Amino acid sequence: MVEEANSEPEASEGADRSTPRRAPVLGVCGGSGAGKTYLVRQIQSRCAAIGMRAAQVSFDAYYHDLQHLTPAQRSTVNFDHPDSLDGDLFARHVNRLATGEPIQVPLYDFSTHTRTADTASVGPADVIVLDGILLYAFESVRAGIDLSIYLDVPAGLRLDRRVARDTVERGRDVADVERQWKEFVEPMHAQFVEPFATSADVVVRYGEDRNDLLDHLMSRLLSLATDSASALAESPAHD
Repeated sequence: MVEEANSEPEASEGADRSTPRRAPVLGVCGGSGAGKTYLVRQIQSRCAAIGMRAAQVSFDAYYHDLQHLTPAQRSTVNFDHPDSLDGDLFARHVNRLATGEPIQVPLYDFSTHTRTADTASVGPADVIVLDGILLYAFESVRAGIDLSIYLDVPAGLRLDRRVARDTVERGRDVADVERQWKEFVEPMHAQFVEPFATSADVVVRYGEDRNDLLDHLMSRLLSLATDSASALAESPAHD
């Protein structure tokens, strides 16, 4: 039975760090076209190589359903502003997944800016990896992340990648992608994305050796997993 993505039970926002977890949560943030998805896949591959299940949850799946708006009205929405995303649902899902429960992730149609009737089942997993442009703009989401990663990539390169993606995967023309970049993407990046670069646990500069980076991330991830397992074993519920 498919669970409706917007019919969630009430739950507190953010993560309760006093509650032992079954899975550490990593966050991968950076501007549009920074390479977040690629890094997530590399982390998942490294985890799989040592027998760890790493579940990806992308914040892009949690845009608000705009079915109530006309196509013309949808085209004026600023999708690079935090208001365009359902941060509360995302935070609840992250909390549930981190404590060993599977979740039903919305399936979003970017060509129409609407959610489909179906959802995708994710988890449970040993490691949760989140990615999103505005991942750190929500306090409730930041509270649930154990290791925050920020990808620092030049704007020109990010724009080239955005054009390539949106024209192929989202059915948009080049002029429209470039207009949106100038009017929305970069101004919102400066306001809601870039400021969190200085507070991230790991900042990845463009051109950095990727193998060294992955070795470092996996070392920290394994440390987090060990700490989480120890906390779970020592909790009152497991005495």
